[in-house]
Amino acid sequence: MAASEPWNQDRAHGIITMHTALDGAALPILHALQAVFGCIPLEAEPLVAEALNISRAEVHGIVSFYHDFRRTPPGRHVLRVCRAEACQAVGGEAVADRARRTLGVGWHGTSADGAVTLEPVFCLGFCAAGPAALLDGAPLVRLDAARIERMLASLT
Repeated sequence: MAASEPWNQDRAHGIITMHTALDGAALPILHALQAVFGCIPLEAEPLVAEALNISRAEVHGIVSFYHDFRRTPPGRHVLRVCRAEACQAVGGEAVADRARRTLGVGWHGTSADGAVTLEPVFCLGFCAAGPAALLDGAPLVRLDAARIERMLASLT
């Protein structure tokens, strides 16, 4: 996971300006802001709203609706664990429990050392090879509690 920049209003204005001419610019703008700052700071909402001539509430609604957007920068690694029924049927809950226990966090939390942010995902499409997860975008399949614990230990 790439390091994020600290919030900078001028930098944010530049990012927003680069994307405002796109059709449906809200999502590309928000993704670009998150790519640079690691999250969508509350300070960004009025800037996006003004640039797109929409309400701040609309921007807030977009950020809060989509699970990929976050309010705080993630850890150095992001682990997304599948929570869909197919993964649950083959031991996904044990994998999720072990990940939360090993990291000492709940969903959307980041380990105390800043190494790993844990996020739930509702279907990764690896249903035949579950339980599944993504670590920094790379798929992990046929997980079990012991394997997830070993993997997490190597990251912290």
